[in-house]
Amino acid sequence: MKIALAQLNYHVGDFGNNVSQIIGQIEKAKTLHADVVVFAELSVCGYPPRDFLEFDDFISRSGKGVVSIAERCHGIAAIVGAPSVNPAPKGKPLYNTAWFLADGKVIAKTHKTLLPNYDVFDEYRYFEPNRLPFSLITYKGFRFAITICEDLWNITDDPLYMRNPMDELIVLDPDIVINIAASPFNYTQPANRITVLSRNAKKYARPVIYVNQVGGQTELIFDGGSMVVDSKGEVVATLKEFEEDFLIYEAQKVKINNQISEADSLPLYNNSIIYSFNNSIISSETTRLIYAALLLGIRDYFGKMGFSKAILGLSGGIDSALTLVLAAKALGSNNVRAIMLPSQFSSDHSISDALKSVENLGVPYEIISIEEAFQTFEKTLQPLFAGLPFSLTEENIQARIRAVILMALSNKFGHILLNTSNKSEAAVGYGTLYGDMCGGLSVLGDVYKTQVYALARFINAESEIIPENSIIKPPSAELRPGQKDSDSLPDYAILDQILYKYIEQRIGPNELVAEGFEAATVQRVLKLVNTSEYKRYQTPPILRVSPKAFGMGRRMPIVAKYLL
Repeated sequence: MKIALAQLNYHVGDFGNNVSQIIGQIEKAKTLHADVVVFAELSVCGYPPRDFLEFDDFISRSGKGVVSIAERCHGIAAIVGAPSVNPAPKGKPLYNTAWFLADGKVIAKTHKTLLPNYDVFDEYRYFEPNRLPFSLITYKGFRFAITICEDLWNITDDPLYMRNPMDELIVLDPDIVINIAASPFNYTQPANRITVLSRNAKKYARPVIYVNQVGGQTELIFDGGSMVVDSKGEVVATLKEFEEDFLIYEAQKVKINNQISEADSLPLYNNSIIYSFNNSIISSETTRLIYAALLLGIRDYFGKMGFSKAILGLSGGIDSALTLVLAAKALGSNNVRAIMLPSQFSSDHSISDALKSVENLGVPYEIISIEEAFQTFEKTLQPLFAGLPFSLTEENIQARIRAVILMALSNKFGHILLNTSNKSEAAVGYGTLYGDMCGGLSVLGDVYKTQVYALARFINAESEIIPENSIIKPPSAELRPGQKDSDSLPDYAILDQILYKYIEQRIGPNELVAEGFEAATVQRVLKLVNTSEYKRYQTPPILRVSPKAFGMGRRMPIVAKYLL
């Protein structure tokens, strides 16, 4: 039995493109004499479709796409993902369904049972969980247990889930377990994925074929990572990370031991982060994964939106320098425009470092001083501000002048403004609304400052692309004489540990103090995080690379109090 794994980059709502890609891979699989070709969860409509699922036309077009794919399935079978209508008078109107297509028609449908409703997932909003008895699909003598993403991932006996699909399916004695998935990337996911799939394969003594999608879908990034795991839990075939790929696996029937193994040699999957700060968020492997994910996220955000050119403010600091490199690598140097916006408070090295960045990358640039515009604002406001000292107000005016200029250029030339703020800044509100928080896409909004430094060192491993001075100089917004980030914030080495534990690990204030962090620092940092929530409600979409990013995966009240 030759089974093809087709790992593709889908586009939500682009039925023509999605169906064409799927049919193309079916034809390719035919020429290679495959028996079955497997595609990802909701591959026909793209994932996540979100409230498009509430449109009858969307569901109708998806159904027509399935039919057109089925018509090409002669001499080969295909497994595709698409919504299907729930015929029952009660419950949600749709199922999340795996469609088995062969002989030019729909042969069988398998509905998703365990609907994730955490972090970025909200499938209970749209889909009815499968409550029907499970069954296998037999094709060319092989018995397939078809599962959809979470149906295979739930191995923790969560009491919220009243059924364990694998426990029920294994009783039916399948030869192979197939899992179609839409599993978004975060830097812990590749390791977790192998753990889960290996544990299942070993526990149930069946080979597992796992097919994920690849590509950026707004803030979500899908890394692929499709694979085949044999009945002993060993990974025997893998597809590429962050790229489309295709592989044919020749499956053999295995002798089945009907007694389920405990699989004690593999750890249970756990949604919580179990890694320490250093080896999880700034390790070389994590840095490599984040770099690849951000490139794909930028490329697909622009490509799928129909944009080609980006613009950003380049200050000479490490955040904008890193964003410039990522944009240039993802879109091409000629498709990125850098704008330097010095003020009377800008240091000489800010311009020289920024110039070195654009020269290293071959990016076009302009230098536009904001000093005259700032003086005009000061003169306009002088009657109202008379006698009051220079303060945060004047600092924010400078940031907003820069944003007006960048947005004007964005509008005039059709460029998308890239936001360069990092996660540490976004967490504590160290940014100006309608100023440096502007943009059409936040590239580094899920990347802590310590990770920014790790990415800069990763990029400069072979040659100096990001100027060394941008990396080693003390971070500063340069909005007043001699300003440094450390004037307002704890050292990033301490700040990021507190933020990581609070945001990713959901460790509360008393626990943080018990771990050894100074109580006053914890209270100060958490107050900044919680009182800045209103700002984060107004940020651009943030490319998600961590297990807990700002945005749809972290839903916090604005008016709340949670301190020591």
